[in-house]
Amino acid sequence: MRHLIIYFCVMLLLVFSVQANGFQFKDSTGKIHSLSQYKGQWVIVNFWATWCPPCLEEIPDLVSLYENRKDVMVIGIAMDYSDPKVVMEFVESMSISYPTVLGDRRIAAQIEDISMLPSTYLFDPAGKPAARKLGLITRDTIEEFIQEKSVDFEK
Repeated sequence: MRHLIIYFCVMLLLVFSVQANGFQFKDSTGKIHSLSQYKGQWVIVNFWATWCPPCLEEIPDLVSLYENRKDVMVIGIAMDYSDPKVVMEFVESMSISYPTVLGDRRIAAQIEDISMLPSTYLFDPAGKPAARKLGLITRDTIEEFIQEKSVDFEK
C-alpha cells in the first residue's frame, strides 16, 4: 500500500498553487461553493466532460466518496459542452449526487489552466492545495492519499 501512495504522490500528482480562498463556483442549482466553506473537509474538484471515457469511468468512484465519507466534498465541473441541458441529463443518467458546475475556461482558471480531462484537484482540510491528478483517478487512490496525509496532520 505504501508503494501505491508514493507512486501516486511522485508519479501522478503535481503540487499546484491556488490562493487561500481558492475558488467560488455556482452549481447547477444556483448554490455558491467556495473553498473556505469546506474547512475541515477534503475537497475534490473534478473537471470532466460527457465525451471523455476516463471521466465517465471515475464518476462512480467520486459519487461513492461523496455519499459515504462526511470528511470529503466533491464538486464536479463539466467542461467542453455546447448544451447545458445535455450535461444535466447526463448528470441525472449517471446519478451524480455531488454538486455539478457548468464550467468554462474562466471558471477553471480559478484553480489552473486545465490542459486535459479529467483533471482532479485535492485540497486538504485546512483548505491548502494537496495534489493534482491529470487523467483517471480512483476512490482507492484518493482514500490511500487521504489516509497517508491524515497521519501527517496528526503528527
